[in-house]
Amino acid sequence: MLFAEIAGTRVAIPAAEVRSVILADNLVPVPHAPPHVAGLTTVRSQALTVIDCRVSLGEPAAAAGSERWAAVVARDSHLYALLVDRVDDVRAASTEIRPVPIGYGAAWQRAGRGLLGGEDDRPALVIDAAALIDGPAPPAA
Repeated sequence: MLFAEIAGTRVAIPAAEVRSVILADNLVPVPHAPPHVAGLTTVRSQALTVIDCRVSLGEPAAAAGSERWAAVVARDSHLYALLVDRVDDVRAASTEIRPVPIGYGAAWQRAGRGLLGGEDDRPALVIDAAALIDGPAPPAA
């Protein structure tokens, strides 16, 4: 698992889904893109769509000028950079994945695959990268 932090919440992304971790700088804005699309960047001559995970989860965007780390993932043969606030570590999960408990909020519940953590470990919400790429759920009618 790649352990990281988004908006004060510890998260985990399965390492098998992560191509690399980058410092996402020099973002190029995308006109008329949804708010969770922070822009485009390139890595090794490949274009990546940069997703602001905070916005996908209904949280305020990170402050301008802050360091922007991203986990690079693939979906439908396109690369995405998922912006996180901090990258902690890559290591094996020390516990089984449990259901996401109530209390994380609807957006976090939608993006969460389960919860890791136990006595020796701070809890970490296992994140579904596809849910972050898709962005926030549309408002209920």
